[in-house]
Amino acid sequence: ISSSMNMAFIGDADPFTAAIPATKVELTVSFCVLYTQGIANREWREFGRTEVIDNTLNPDFVRKFILDYFFEERQNLPFCLQLTALLFMCLHLQDFLGQAFCTLGEIVGSLGSRLEKPLIGIPGKKCGTFIVRAEELSNCRESVMLQFCGNKLDKKDFFGKSDPFLVFYRSNEDGSFTICHKTEVVKNTLDPVWQAFKIPVRALCNGDYDRSIKVEVYDWDRDGGHDFIGEFSTSYREMSRSQSQFHIYEVLNPKKKGKKKKKYLNSGTVSFYCNPSQPTSLHYMSPYQLNDYAMALRAVGEIIQDYDSDKMFPALGFGAKLPPDGRVSHEFALNGNPQNPYCNGIEGVMEAYYQSLKSVRLYGPTHFSPVINHVARYASAVMDGSQYFILLIISDGVITDMAQTKESIVNAASLPMSIIIVGVGPAEFDEMIELDGDEERISSQGRYAERDIVQFVPFRDYIDRRGNHILSMARLAKEVLAEIPDQFLSYMRTRGIKPGPLPPPYTPCPPPAIHPLLTRRVSRI
Repeated sequence: ISSSMNMAFIGDADPFTAAIPATKVELTVSFCVLYTQGIANREWREFGRTEVIDNTLNPDFVRKFILDYFFEERQNLPFCLQLTALLFMCLHLQDFLGQAFCTLGEIVGSLGSRLEKPLIGIPGKKCGTFIVRAEELSNCRESVMLQFCGNKLDKKDFFGKSDPFLVFYRSNEDGSFTICHKTEVVKNTLDPVWQAFKIPVRALCNGDYDRSIKVEVYDWDRDGGHDFIGEFSTSYREMSRSQSQFHIYEVLNPKKKGKKKKKYLNSGTVSFYCNPSQPTSLHYMSPYQLNDYAMALRAVGEIIQDYDSDKMFPALGFGAKLPPDGRVSHEFALNGNPQNPYCNGIEGVMEAYYQSLKSVRLYGPTHFSPVINHVARYASAVMDGSQYFILLIISDGVITDMAQTKESIVNAASLPMSIIIVGVGPAEFDEMIELDGDEERISSQGRYAERDIVQFVPFRDYIDRRGNHILSMARLAKEVLAEIPDQFLSYMRTRGIKPGPLPPPYTPCPPPAIHPLLTRRVSRI
């Protein structure tokens, strides 16, 4: 039997307004009932009980007990552990396993605030060990909504796939871990999508955003011997960024990795489930305003479309699983038609973007090179100066094929094309800045780009703080398009391409003659 405890307030006492100084204490135990004793009448009352875990002799419970800790008082805490049995005819029986007595001060004053005691109560029988841990909780009152999905997890069931679930642990000062959340089990799949859950930030990291959080992935078994699939580590700060920037965690099994198998890469991946219907998504489709992707698309597109003769634009998406087979693509038509990805004007592009969010599942990794190469293939076929291509990329800042992207840009620098990159969201955009060749010409494998063709702008720098989205889009468009004329001219000059002859001057046609009878009829109306 194991447990842990963390300091916190509880009950009706408000930790910020209480007259008597107290410290928050949070108790984590493994199935037991906690009793507290009243100061005045000294009567015992049940304070709370943990959830039940089936088929295990070493339960580790998520439920925490949060108590007011008073240094100057003796606070007795009896913990009673019980075995629960569910029989037929809905008969619920409980067997006493043992109990442990201690004071709250005894726990807090222990080395590392960790107290270990034998369970007693059954004569002549060893009942096991009770472990309780204490940690003072911060005043952090934030909560966060999280949702995860898995991809290609290891198959553990002989007659099926796997029944995966996640277990979250926060790290302690002594290097140990305390369980803080379990997801539900998703049956018979290697690509689970777990339900979204809301959890206090202090339960994850006790207010320390950089504290390590360990996540273990298991395959559920009915007998309680859940099969370990693998694990990964993160932090609350990293998870906060990952909700808006797509981030993939590799699920690693140390035993498999330790065998030094050359073919072993991981036991699957886990990532945030990016749902455009959730406000945490950068693709969130609010009924009241455009998201950053849509604003960037409209701001730049409405100006660029004026220089296109037929107003038909190919629009591509990257980083998503496509129906019906769920394959990951980095070069798919937003309108769902790979044979004809063209959209009619910027409004057609916007409509295709919104429709694609309803049909594809956003997924990583994030590769830039496929879409750059896609445009480069068209540009390489028209190098006589009659056409110039502008590629607009809108992304959250994560690039997982940086080397290939650099090579694609170096190759494209000799073609009639420019690349505009708009970064949306809270990322640092270090890799995006590196692609912009203003300070240092981009290179790949010792080859330098012939000319600078990339312009990067973080959208957040141009958002109007008063909420004027029209002004935000105007500022963004002005900045990202500022270098396009010079990039266009640099290509034409290096190729010796001069402007063609001017078209004949426009001569308006004379207005058609109007029949006098028609004039009179109109005037009467």
